[in-house]
Amino acid sequence: MSGRLANKYALITAAGAGIGRATALAFAREGAKVLATDINAEALASLAAEHPAITTRSLDVTQAEQIQTLVNETGPFDVLFNCAGYVHAGTILDTDEASWRRSFAINVNSMFHLCKAVLPGMLERGRGSIINMSSVASSIKGVPNRFAYTATKAAVIGLTRSIAADYVARGVRCNAICPGTVKTPSLGDRVRALAGDEEANWRSFVQRQPMGRLGEPEEIAALALYLAADESAFTTGTVHVVDGGWSN
Repeated sequence: MSGRLANKYALITAAGAGIGRATALAFAREGAKVLATDINAEALASLAAEHPAITTRSLDVTQAEQIQTLVNETGPFDVLFNCAGYVHAGTILDTDEASWRRSFAINVNSMFHLCKAVLPGMLERGRGSIINMSSVASSIKGVPNRFAYTATKAAVIGLTRSIAADYVARGVRCNAICPGTVKTPSLGDRVRALAGDEEANWRSFVQRQPMGRLGEPEEIAALALYLAADESAFTTGTVHVVDGGWSN
């Protein structure tokens, strides 16, 4: 199937690398016009060079005014993919107030402001798909040393289901994706920050996976593409786990 997102306009956050970048490219290849946002201007420039349907704009998702200005100037949108996220490591006793607030600012508050900004345009036209990035580390599965992260990603599921319930009869769908461990640049940064041998640290991540490998960004992008497309028109308020069987 080709042209699955023909005539659709999509806004993607954290599009400079990893899952966001893979999704921007997947959307563009399927006919969407894509506005890719990130705080990394260099990453955005290289992304825009890869496909003519992708335009870029710098965006700090923790700044509500920036979000509203961007949507006012570039919307309305048919698809919103909230991909920006932050992984704080530690138990509740390791989590200080600043880390707790940062986790919610990036992982939850940003989605609140982005959804609130794009919804009026979607409702006015009677159509839209919002896709929120949650995680298996949420209400799906407890993961050691991910206290703040898990709390925020559980909140994302509640946010998603509430929006879906409120607008199910008005043409706007809202769904969540819960990936497991995906081989992204941000995961690489976390692995390199761990004590000990880097290769051994990578092996420890792989060994806990039932499939014996990590997920690839393109595999998560494929699910986001499905949720953005009209073929998923009967799908809303759902939580899609894509984790290679880790949470089974």
